[in-house]
Amino acid sequence: MGSIPDPGELTELTHPSFDEFQHQTSLMTGCTLMWKELSDHISSLEANLIRQSEALKRKIEALDSETKTSLDSLKKRELSIDDSVKIAVNRVELLKKDALKTLNDDNPDGEVDNGDGLLQILKSTCLRMEAKEFWNFVSGRKKDIELLREKIPEALSECIDPAKFVMEAISEVFPVDERGNERGNDLGWACVLVLESLIPAVVDPVIGKSRMLITPSVKKKAKEIAETWKRSLEERGGIDNVKTPDVHTFFQHLITFGIVNEEELELYRKLVIGSAWRKQMPKLAVSLGLGDKMPDMIEELISKGQQLDAVHFTYEVSLVDRFPPVALLKAFLKDAKKAASSILEDPNNAGRAAQLAARKEQSALRAVMKCIEEYKLEAELPPENLKKRLEQLEKTKTEKRKPSAVPANKRTRASNGGPMPPAKAGRSTNAYVSSFAAPPSIVRSPSHPQYPAAVPAYPSPPPAIYGTQTPPTCPYMYSPEAAPHLAGSYPGAPMNYPAYGGYGNGIAPAYQQAYY
Repeated sequence: MGSIPDPGELTELTHPSFDEFQHQTSLMTGCTLMWKELSDHISSLEANLIRQSEALKRKIEALDSETKTSLDSLKKRELSIDDSVKIAVNRVELLKKDALKTLNDDNPDGEVDNGDGLLQILKSTCLRMEAKEFWNFVSGRKKDIELLREKIPEALSECIDPAKFVMEAISEVFPVDERGNERGNDLGWACVLVLESLIPAVVDPVIGKSRMLITPSVKKKAKEIAETWKRSLEERGGIDNVKTPDVHTFFQHLITFGIVNEEELELYRKLVIGSAWRKQMPKLAVSLGLGDKMPDMIEELISKGQQLDAVHFTYEVSLVDRFPPVALLKAFLKDAKKAASSILEDPNNAGRAAQLAARKEQSALRAVMKCIEEYKLEAELPPENLKKRLEQLEKTKTEKRKPSAVPANKRTRASNGGPMPPAKAGRSTNAYVSSFAAPPSIVRSPSHPQYPAAVPAYPSPPPAIYGTQTPPTCPYMYSPEAAPHLAGSYPGAPMNYPAYGGYGNGIAPAYQQAYY
């Protein structure tokens, strides 16, 4: 039987092994790292909660502020109703008296040699609510468009119901042109002018533009007109083929009568892109509620080679930092040069390729120079080199158009006294050799001289011009593109180039100017 060890007896101590020490150390290190990760995670959660709490607090404060502003606005509108109604009633009574007085006037129409006479006639038609006469008078005075722009708002304020009057006035051409054989005369400029002039006449006299004095029945009729126009898009060839003046009139109709539909923003976007070259499109796009879609629209324009149009949209919504205008203008010029080179290489343009290519590059240069001047980009993109290139192209074109001198009938002797060889047919471009009497040579009409210094390098068309116009038929035997201009200045209507990408090589053409 074994003996039991005495507890008081000294026994030999067992020392822990090194492996066990390393194991313990590893466990401690793992626990420390895990604790640190947990602490960091908890700290991150706390920070996120604080940030979300602050963001939620800011949103609540903004919502409270917007709610308070909306309630104050509604209260102000409610309190202003009585005053607005009183003003409207008094105005209707006054207009009624004026209308009766005008009806008894045997000679309401006066001379229209000045603004007062024109205003008198406009007021007379408005007081009488003679929409047809008003429209005929306005549409027949395109040359006085600036004077009309000044006087029509004042005249429309004399109408009993200006909104209804305007809809009746333009009903002949909008939403559907019902003129029949007279459709060739574009009156989109007149529609836009009258619709723009209606806004000051229907503004609430108490609270301003935040409330338009348009009756529900008129607004309902305006919505029906907009639906009719949209249904007629297929007859016009779809969104891609609809005329820009028609698009402009449609947009102005929506804005004037306050019937923009947020569910149709995609339709508006496509129409804006299709007519992006028009001067007013950036502002119209913002008024239609497309401000949030502007970055995507600008990128789409750039991808289509419409860099110049993209510049105008960029400045309208202050996205210059995101879309640098100088880079866009340089890319536009580069594409124009490529397009000009492609025209020179196209065998279908034989005989006039040089002229077409020069015209294309000239148009691009003028458009870019105009853009530089408009947005004050001279420091970033000096226009001197562009002017030199434009002058070089103009000089080349002028030299090519100079007719060659007709050689004398009698040949002179050479300096050595020997006989001069007979003239060869075709040596001169306008020489005519025949055994019969020489008929008059057919020579191209003298080209216009260099443009005078008073004319800017890229003149904008006058504001009176609106929509597309058919240039006069060239009386010469050459093609319209080759026919020189008859005056020393640029033609009244801008050159019509095909839509972007319309060339056979797919290169973007030059920028097309706004017509109105």
